[in-house]
Amino acid sequence: MNNYNFGIVGLGVMGRNLLLNMADNGFAVAGLDLDLEKAKSLEAEASEGHRIKVTTQAEEFIGSLQQPRAIMLLVPAGKPVDAAIASLVPFLDKGDIIIDGGNTYFLDTDRRFNELSARGIHFFGMGISGGESGARRGPSLMPGGDRQAYERLRPIFEAVAAKVNGEPCVEFLGNGSAGNYVKMVHNGIEYGIMQLIAETYDLMKRLYGFDNQTIQQTFEQWNKEELNSFLLEITAQILKKKEGDQYLVDLISDWAKSKGTGKWTSQNAMDLQVPVPVIDAAVNMRDMSKYKPERLEAAKLLPWEGQAVDKPAAEIIARLKDALYFVVITTYAQGLAQLTVASETYGYELDLQVVTKVWRGGCIIRAVLLEDFRKAYAANPALRNILLDSAIAQKLIDTQASLREVLKDAIAHGIPVSGYVNALSYFDAYRTERLPTNIIQAQRDYFGAHTYERIDQEGIFHTLWD
Repeated sequence: MNNYNFGIVGLGVMGRNLLLNMADNGFAVAGLDLDLEKAKSLEAEASEGHRIKVTTQAEEFIGSLQQPRAIMLLVPAGKPVDAAIASLVPFLDKGDIIIDGGNTYFLDTDRRFNELSARGIHFFGMGISGGESGARRGPSLMPGGDRQAYERLRPIFEAVAAKVNGEPCVEFLGNGSAGNYVKMVHNGIEYGIMQLIAETYDLMKRLYGFDNQTIQQTFEQWNKEELNSFLLEITAQILKKKEGDQYLVDLISDWAKSKGTGKWTSQNAMDLQVPVPVIDAAVNMRDMSKYKPERLEAAKLLPWEGQAVDKPAAEIIARLKDALYFVVITTYAQGLAQLTVASETYGYELDLQVVTKVWRGGCIIRAVLLEDFRKAYAANPALRNILLDSAIAQKLIDTQASLREVLKDAIAHGIPVSGYVNALSYFDAYRTERLPTNIIQAQRDYFGAHTYERIDQEGIFHTLWD
């Protein structure tokens, strides 16, 4: 008793694989699940030499852990998390630590943090990214909570996390719900990049007429270069898969599903008044996909046929590569800008050099670009937007012409590219010295006496317009 280093509640796919990862790294770990079959499955999967204890009893589970106890919850977000905490608290002591490793909404984390702090129990919200294989072989971990209590967790988390250049993809991120918030924005960026890759595929297939094999080979080649990323890599793998003579991707429904984390990012960005239009577009397009019956009807009723594109294939591919590079950078920029404002608003004290370092490996949005972002924040920790870094700005200057040409083709031929369009609009608005919102201010004052400010004198003004 009292000789296990760490405990995990919830032995589903993520819990089981993370626990085995810890055992691989020499830690004695305990698992708790009310489902006897899941408990037995883990015991069967454990290797010789693993020090693993599995139980269905909360008191026995807690009694097996070293003090101060460190317990991670890997159960569905919402009420199951509260139920799991309630089952554990009667057996815990002051100084014990609970970590919520699920995709929990950050305000729920704040509430639990405050409730458990009153009992002397440390609570961490920790984002985990990498899916099943990441949990087993090395995820990206994003913990937030009490910095001093994190020292109890650090050796374990650093051992099991993914490594980039020998550095673990985990570090204490900030106060309160910082970990869950960073993971939420990570997921929003994930939505955006997935949408952009899908639009690139659509442009190549429907607009430019490339076959699946050419698209697959193009993505595979791009992934060896500056666009190298996990999401591009798996898309190239997806495009290889066949069932008989047919590509599997051609048999998959276009009715996309979601679990809501992208929506959380978009909604909170609006609360913070931070524009994240690519993420918004990605959420909207998943919603649009659900209107399949209406889209089938509209396809017949609202036709548009553009002329065929007569350009060399090599030129098209080069332009698409530049265009995708541009829109991916601006998507990261939007998410990182949201983190900057959120850190100030919620008191997280985030260091975006640390955030981008943690994202370089293990997680779904890992990409070679993140090292460029890390360097930018290391050189200027006060950077408000990654687009204001001169090296990143130059990448956009060098590729924007290609994006503008691709968008001309897409619009002329009626191909929906909401992600692409919003990425460019964000860039163009951000670099515009004077936006036309002076007209909006005048309109607001005209119909609602909402007042306005002037550029030629100080003060608040109202005009009788008619």
